[in-house]
Amino acid sequence: MNFDPNHQPYPSQRLTLGAANGVVATGNPLAAQAGLDILKRGGNAVDAAIATAACLTVVEPTANGIGGDNFALVWMKEKLYGMNSNGPSPQGISLDEIRAHHETMPVHGWIPVTVPGAPKGWASLSERFGNLTLLECLEPAILYAEKGFPVAANTAKMWKRAYERNLKLYGDKEEFKEWFRTFTFNGLPPEPFQMVKLPYHAATLQRIGESGADAFYKGKLATAMEEDAIAHGGYLRKKDLEHFTSEWVEPLSVNYRGYDVVELPPSGQGMVALMALNIFRNHDVSENDVSYYHHMFESMKMAFADGMHYITDRDHMKMDPKQMLSEAYGKRRHKQITEEAVLHSHDDPSSSGTVYLNTADKDGNMVSMIQSNYMGFGSGVVVKGTGISLQNRGADFKLDPKHVNVLAPGKKTYHTIIPGMLMKEGKCKAVFGVMGGYMQPQGHFQVVSNLLDFNLNPQMALDAPRWQWMKEKTFKVESLFDADIVSKLRERGHDVEVEPDSTHFGRGQIIVKLENGTYAAGTESRTDSNLAVY
Repeated sequence: MNFDPNHQPYPSQRLTLGAANGVVATGNPLAAQAGLDILKRGGNAVDAAIATAACLTVVEPTANGIGGDNFALVWMKEKLYGMNSNGPSPQGISLDEIRAHHETMPVHGWIPVTVPGAPKGWASLSERFGNLTLLECLEPAILYAEKGFPVAANTAKMWKRAYERNLKLYGDKEEFKEWFRTFTFNGLPPEPFQMVKLPYHAATLQRIGESGADAFYKGKLATAMEEDAIAHGGYLRKKDLEHFTSEWVEPLSVNYRGYDVVELPPSGQGMVALMALNIFRNHDVSENDVSYYHHMFESMKMAFADGMHYITDRDHMKMDPKQMLSEAYGKRRHKQITEEAVLHSHDDPSSSGTVYLNTADKDGNMVSMIQSNYMGFGSGVVVKGTGISLQNRGADFKLDPKHVNVLAPGKKTYHTIIPGMLMKEGKCKAVFGVMGGYMQPQGHFQVVSNLLDFNLNPQMALDAPRWQWMKEKTFKVESLFDADIVSKLRERGHDVEVEPDSTHFGRGQIIVKLENGTYAAGTESRTDSNLAVY
């Protein structure tokens, strides 16, 4: 990648930063600093990633928690590894039983709760790659939860939004009362920079660290989750937790402008980004004009049309993912793009809560990692006396028996969170990610194009104005988007809405490894954080 670090074509609050010995990039400065401290203590990029991820469950609970999932792409000692740590639906859940009471999967409460994968993901990474113990990596998070931390401004905004929604919808329901006990203070959400303590969270992280996560999946914490589920009509049981393991998987990739763009395989939606790139790479890019955006829009819609039709638990997929990433398939899809906007799908991608982080160490190891509870605080369920905020990934299951992603016992649903990596000639060149539910593959698509089509530096590749497909022909664009291009896109049949709230467009980070062995990194201005480098 050839870029000018001082080239700033868009308004930005930050510059691309360089580092020689290590970088940690994420959406919260306390979590980034925790990861950097681990690097300085002798930890490697994986140790730093674990520490950062655990801290994010404390300082940014609006987007992730101990009861969520995580995924990672790891470049360690010149080799690539992929880890999926997302849990399936409980074995005791029944499609017929849910259909008898609901037309679609519930979004909140115990029914959409799936097995949490995050603690097992931390333990699996630590066991395979870590220089430090899991407990050492969790110590910064434990300290923040026990002693307190100032809530960042954007986090406070999301916290208040979740509080108002939960109070309106669930304030008088028993299964949600622990959420209010855990995440409100004197009955209210925290204000920006208010000091907050999460003592139950600290105790749970301590148990996870000391036991290598066994306490979570086999011990008292597992028992507490089962008891809470039974008390409120949920399906999660201790046996579901005991049987769960993280998966080491073979990543997928497509070549784009001479670089291999790497994503994890299903049930995650990483291949949606790859399908979009595989289609769009057949378009000759000279400038970011109306033709450029029109072809991006149509490529993205096609990728979602295919992805949302085929992607589910790998054991239930009816199509080999590699077939959908073939050069011939991309060319065939690209030929279907006309000069006018076309309907390719009726699904409705919307924003959601997720945290992304990436790390790099002095030895060239790099990690791209993502973690989420989904839809902000997830299910809205917190297990009594544990601080475990449970995800609601099951909300993405369909109740149509003919749909590939139909609910079934022990099945993994279509999953939105995806980490990304760029490689060239078999070497890792960059780790990147963009948060935000169904925005994530769209963010990956745009960031990769910014880096490789226009040679933008990492900071500018992130800060460039974004677009998001919502449904049918509807797209939202940020307020800084070129008004003339918006007008021309509308002439081509796209329903383009200008959205002033930038939180709809994801938040991301990029670390690029330079030819001289140093790093250049960016964390976009939509986040609370700055980079932690040394």
